[in-house]
Amino acid sequence: MAERGAKWPWAVLALAVLAIWAYERGDGSPPPSAGAPPAVSSPPAAVSPSPDSSSSPRSSADYSPPHFVPEVRKYAAEAGIDPQLLMAILFNESYKPHGPDVERSWQKMKPEASFGVANMHRAAYEECRRGRPFADRPWEDLPDDPALAVQAAAWHLHDLGAQLPAKWAGSYNRNELMALGYNTGAGNMLAFARGANPGPEARSYLDRLHDNWAKSGALVAS
Repeated sequence: MAERGAKWPWAVLALAVLAIWAYERGDGSPPPSAGAPPAVSSPPAAVSPSPDSSSSPRSSADYSPPHFVPEVRKYAAEAGIDPQLLMAILFNESYKPHGPDVERSWQKMKPEASFGVANMHRAAYEECRRGRPFADRPWEDLPDDPALAVQAAAWHLHDLGAQLPAKWAGSYNRNELMALGYNTGAGNMLAFARGANPGPEARSYLDRLHDNWAKSGALVAS
């Protein structure tokens, strides 16, 4: 889900969050100036403790969408949704660093921030977990358990799809509407189904979905 209302460049925010994370871990380095330009053009790598060793950093590649092909297949089938859609959503939501430490540091700067590799907000998670296999898992577990994040995203997409009418007037197909619902909420999704025009943020999200569609299909089919 998009972080609504964000105004700062993501690269600068990511750099600041990683500086806070490193500072709190006790490396003695002070946070960089907020006005300093990022040293690299791409977002910094997120790190978190490895399951096997608390001293081994986990690469940001461990949180990239292709890493979760088995989970996408499993939980898309469980929720009865298109695995290609679920994988494309993960690509859409991979715009910021993931990992337990960096996400919790991020939340200190932005308390309403989303959690997990699918960027799920608390309200959406609390709604979709009711009566589901993960009903006893709190939202706070999402950064630590990417499989749970994928499972919750699958069921949230299922719930969005269940709200769509049998027929709609808009030009978008079912998967496109569900993706728009993931990004903007169910109410807006239904408005788009009735023919309303998405705003710039929603159109950009849909454009990214289209860009990610072919590679997502190839991953889940391989």
